[in-house]
Amino acid sequence: MEVEAVATITSVTCLTLTVHDGCKQTPEKRLSTILSEGGQQVDVQMVWGKALAQCGLVLLSLWLCIQSVPITNRTKEKLDEEEEPSQNAGIRLHYQRYLQEVLEYLEEDPHFREKLKTVNMDELMEGKFSKGLDFVHHSVRTKLDELKREEMNRLRMLVRAKIAAETDKGGTVDHRVLLKYSEYLNHMNPEKFEAEDLDRLLQTTLKNLEDFDKEHHEEFKRYEMMKEHERRERLKNMNEEDRKKAEQDHEEMKKKRAEHPKVNHPGSEDQLKEVWENEDGLDPQDFNPKTFFKLHDTNEDGFLDGNEIEAFFTKELEKVYSTKDRDAPMAEMEEERLLMREQHLQLY
Repeated sequence: MEVEAVATITSVTCLTLTVHDGCKQTPEKRLSTILSEGGQQVDVQMVWGKALAQCGLVLLSLWLCIQSVPITNRTKEKLDEEEEPSQNAGIRLHYQRYLQEVLEYLEEDPHFREKLKTVNMDELMEGKFSKGLDFVHHSVRTKLDELKREEMNRLRMLVRAKIAAETDKGGTVDHRVLLKYSEYLNHMNPEKFEAEDLDRLLQTTLKNLEDFDKEHHEEFKRYEMMKEHERRERLKNMNEEDRKKAEQDHEEMKKKRAEHPKVNHPGSEDQLKEVWENEDGLDPQDFNPKTFFKLHDTNEDGFLDGNEIEAFFTKELEKVYSTKDRDAPMAEMEEERLLMREQHLQLY
């Protein structure tokens, strides 16, 4: 069953494969060309750097602050009676509040706030970004020290509760698991928040979010295999006439979903001009990048942050997966959304 179902997965419509061929220029070039003000190009790293500052990290902006549809097991439901999946609270890291507070404190320092605007992924991964902590104002460093001490105490209570719970069940405590709870902290100096703490915090966050993506993709594959298996099992229990009708309906649904408007790559010139005409109600011949930028910089901070860029993702997804369609596969839509986010984040 799994071998057959895996083959079926490859036929799932993917936005990454249906993007218009004319939009294959790199997002760096595309954004630097389109998102400009006053005749000057907006540096791509500046655009995404502000997204980092806006939500702490662009990763949090695009991963943590966006609702994700959980993939549910529908083995007992009919395909034409699928319930709309409930929204969950997104990704939750057990140290998420600590992460957000650290970044909020760092943004209070003018020097570090400027550094956030130009940060790139290489600097985060290589530890160069954290060196800026040496120049942070003393008052901010004091707040960070106190915040770390509070987090250390919270973590101790969390670990103790975990050990107590396992002991009460008669099980054994896996200390390797407990160590993972604290890998975002530097325990060598529990009283001070140092560059090592910032490195660990950011790199652990990146790793945890990448792990989430991998898990989500695997979960989606299992969901697709189970859905296809259940469809074939239902066909086996039908008479010849009903089976032919069910197969015909299935093919018609696939064809219907494949017949959608052209899907543009988010951020491409075609996509932005389409929004300009259809969403903003403006003449496509009068397209002006500066005006477009200001129209969609909804919080008027001078940058397109994660949530504002996410709005472009949603517009393209709705061409394929209509939220008004009761039978629209929302799990597939969320998988495509995740793939689109990954494509952008891999560049920074």
